Amino acid sequence: MTAELFERGSVGRMRLHVLPTKRFKTFSLSLFVGIPLNEAWVTPVALTPFVLRRGTAAYPETISFRERLDDLYGAGFGFDLYKRGDYQIVQFRLDIINDRFVSSQESLLKEAISFLGEVLTAPALEDGQFRSRYVETEKTTVAKRIDAIINDKIRYAGERCIEEMCKDEPYRLLALGRKDDLSGIDADSLYRRYSEWLGSAVLDLYVSGDTSLGEVQSFAEKAFKLPSGSPQRYSAPVLRAPRAEPQTIVERLDVGQGKLNLGLRTSTSYGDPDYAALLVYNGVLGAFPHSKLFVNVREKASLAYYAASRLDGHKGLLTIQSGIEIENYERALGIIREQLAAMKEGQFAADDIARTKAMLENQLREIQDSAYERISFDFNSVLSGTERTAGSLQAEVDAVTPEAIVEAAQGVVLDTIYFLRDRKGDN
Repeated sequence: MTAELFERGSVGRMRLHVLPTKRFKTFSLSLFVGIPLNEAWVTPVALTPFVLRRGTAAYPETISFRERLDDLYGAGFGFDLYKRGDYQIVQFRLDIINDRFVSSQESLLKEAISFLGEVLTAPALEDGQFRSRYVETEKTTVAKRIDAIINDKIRYAGERCIEEMCKDEPYRLLALGRKDDLSGIDADSLYRRYSEWLGSAVLDLYVSGDTSLGEVQSFAEKAFKLPSGSPQRYSAPVLRAPRAEPQTIVERLDVGQGKLNLGLRTSTSYGDPDYAALLVYNGVLGAFPHSKLFVNVREKASLAYYAASRLDGHKGLLTIQSGIEIENYERALGIIREQLAAMKEGQFAADDIARTKAMLENQLREIQDSAYERISFDFNSVLSGTERTAGSLQAEVDAVTPEAIVEAAQGVVLDTIYFLRDRKGDN
């Protein structure tokens, strides 16, 4: 693994994380803006980056905004919305070529940071609020994104399983917000929420490239016009205990294939010392093609079109997803539960562990080949308050024993069974 490490600093309310490296020909910037998941905030926060991407005070028209990116040698700009732990996070990304490879008169890193600062803190306004036509257009965009989840039945089933499992927790909320809330948002109310968001969110700016912490600090001080204050930190997630008995939710829609999803609570999150054991557990159970779910549910029994597990380490949740013929529900559920029981009893081969560790090692090595992957991996440490490098996590994974996997399995408890099926027999 590489010895390159992030350097840390801050500018006002925003923390800085700089990875000086000559490995890439570009500068990669990521700005993470996080706020606790909350019913009142989730939809305005989700809508905000869609509006911010339409223009800045310096480039208020969307066409001039895009032309500015073209002027910066085709810099790539975008954003993502997601949940991590109990937080809703907006990640802005900007990728720009290093000055050394073009004939630029200005520091392109300075221009990139300045542009990102304008996007976040100097948006296009009219009469002291967001432009109404931008807000109304992007409300339609967000509504369509939410509808797209409903139309993608695999994703829909996954979201619904989480919603039912976490029905009394903020984590049930979609990162995109709630469609019904959009009609109540206008340019004035969204701008007021945006101003409060800037004053309370956790802010982390990452820069990877041939630069230094001092250089990034000097550029960021001029670029970001943030409310005064000190950097905030993320709070540890709340790990809820599972239900005494699993709940079963059956939903009927016009579908031809059943979606059987299971939600399980674990007693471990990313910041815990036994996280590596849970990571290996998930790999043996269902994360890879050699895993027990794939082999036993899909290959041997031919009951599923797909069968896999996914670990959400920041919330301590593990989910199982499978696509099945509707009449195979009982058999598929039975075999999945058998695999969960087998993990608790240590019924897995040494070869299963070795192959899982090899797959995890490959994933960790591949992180080094992408600046954004390295940034995302390091952000896990910021979120959890537990610093890990790819190398240190690999060492933890290598040290996981069969006994540690069995111990991790004891803390994985089934909470919710969600089945999406057709309308036949629906009264």
